[in-house]
Amino acid sequence: MAKKQTVSTLKAMKNKQNITMITAYDALFAKLFTDHSDVLLVGDSLNMSFAGKADTLSATLEQMIYHTKAVCSGAPNSFVVCDMPFGTYFDEKTALINAMDVYRQTDADAIKIEGGVEIAKTVRFLTQNGIAVVGHVGLMPQFVRSEGGYSVKGKDSISKEKIIEDAKAIEEAGAFLVVIEGVKKDVALEVTKELDIPVIGIGAGKEVDGQVLVWSDMLGFFEDFTPKFVKKYLDGATLVKSAVEKYSTEVKDKKFPTDEYTY
Repeated sequence: MAKKQTVSTLKAMKNKQNITMITAYDALFAKLFTDHSDVLLVGDSLNMSFAGKADTLSATLEQMIYHTKAVCSGAPNSFVVCDMPFGTYFDEKTALINAMDVYRQTDADAIKIEGGVEIAKTVRFLTQNGIAVVGHVGLMPQFVRSEGGYSVKGKDSISKEKIIEDAKAIEEAGAFLVVIEGVKKDVALEVTKELDIPVIGIGAGKEVDGQVLVWSDMLGFFEDFTPKFVKKYLDGATLVKSAVEKYSTEVKDKKFPTDEYTY
């Protein structure tokens, strides 16, 4: 089992070795992912993948704490980041209280929050009070309703400058890692060059310091839609359906259980 990453070792990987991050929501899959991931992200994406919601906004702090506990239990040697759900960090005091709840109730190593310049003061307040923070700029899923949907960012100079400004503000506030999502690759590259901390991309090209994907997307379990940036490394849904169909057929035909599976 590989040695667990820390804030320091992850920061030291900048310009040396790409960081692999993948989402995880339970102990079973966290245990499967741990040997080949530097970071496990307990993402509020679980609300879409496993709760059947249209977006991430209705995820609660209680949900995130529950799933973070499970991931930490299944992968105690992984660096685990808990996504702070919508509405849990709208001011500095609220953010600290909720982040402290995550730290007290789970073994999470850090929390992740979305936003740029507007939340830099909150990031600074958290880091000054012992909370390790991962930032998230570019396309921010928690803003999907206010923005009227998902759209690629950085297509024009104004959007580009805003993303760079946001990323810099989050770094200066004390974040040790920044996720950049759904932006043009040239913008992601510029952000990566501007920052001294690692930049983890999702739908942001390869010229960053690492990648993150939602596991149910990359393993082909989520069938509703497939974002352009997702590569499926497994046709999971088809494999599961085939296995369940075979099981069902054998049960109905009384071919299972055979003596081999009977006491």
